[in-house]
This record gives sequence, C-alpha cells and structure tokens, in this order.
Amino acid sequence: MKIESAKFIKGVLGSDNILEDGIPQVAFIGRSNVGKSSVINSLVNRNDLARTSSFPGRTQQINLFLINNSLYFVDLPGYGYAKLPGELKDSLRAMVNWYFFVSNYQQKKVVLIIDASVGPTGDDLDILHNLEDYKKDIIVVANKTDKIKQTEYEEQFKTIKKLIGAHKIIPYSAKKKIGVEELLGEILL
Repeated sequence: MKIESAKFIKGVLGSDNILEDGIPQVAFIGRSNVGKSSVINSLVNRNDLARTSSFPGRTQQINLFLINNSLYFVDLPGYGYAKLPGELKDSLRAMVNWYFFVSNYQQKKVVLIIDASVGPTGDDLDILHNLEDYKKDIIVVANKTDKIKQTEYEEQFKTIKKLIGAHKIIPYSAKKKIGVEELLGEILL
C-alpha cells in the first residue's frame, strides 16, 4: 500500500471532534528537531506538507494530516525544547501527555522518532516507558542515520537496540529517504 493523498486538516490544542471521528490515528512523537515533520514529509513524498524548521519547538499544536482519506498522521509537539520559555514548554508537555495518557483517543500506532546519531536520550526513554505503561503500539524510528559514520554504524545500532528493548527499530533518513518503505509498511498495515 502506498500514499496516494495527503492533506493538512487542522491543528488542535485539546479536545476536538475531529479526534473522535473514528479515523485511525498514527501519532509521531520525538524530541524537538529530531525530524518528526521531515519524517512525515518523506512518507508522503512531499517537502511541504508538515512545516519544518531549524528552530526547536516549531510545532506547537497537534497537527492532523489526512492520509489516503482513511488515516490521520498526528504530528505532536516535540519534547526537550531547549530554546522555549518555561511556560510554553510546560504547556506543550501537558498537551502531549493529555493526548497520549489522559484523553480517550486511541492511536493505531505511535512512531517514536529518535536521533540515530545521538541515540535515545533520557527524555526519549521516559516517553518510551510511559507509552509502554499505557500499552501503546510503538515503532521506533532512528532518524538521521546519514549522520553516523559508516565505521560507527553497527556499534551505534547495538547501543540503540540495547536501550530500546524489544521494539521494532527502523533505521531512517528523511533526508536520503532511507527506511521510508519499511515504515510505510508498518503504518499502513
């Protein structure tokens, strides 16, 4: 299965009827500037669907994209936003926690995006464990594999696998379109 259509529907800040319309949701979560929007753009083969920025914390609402008129990609604010004011950080963190752990919205899949060149951070592992506690169906995408030196690649992925545990890990590069087909296969099943 492939993506035939993708369009931005709306951004929401909390409860919204659109999140209750019965269309399955695939949520994308990760640290700020890990490439969540870039991963979404690479999956739909467009550069302009999800807005990207080099500024951490660009995504400040829950953005919904309708895929093939049958599935939502949900682009969530990142965590670990180093350059945002404290009040905004707290507000974004609360929004993400509400969406996953307080609201009754169910996600078909949760795509946790980590930086492959850095490996999972403490924040990444915290969100992973929270998602596990709530029995979410998690796929880990190790983005930015193109930034890892070839000589360090195998060792880096051993470390990532050790920290992530039994979850599926997809080596990915939104920039070089590595891992796109594998991730689509997991999402569009």
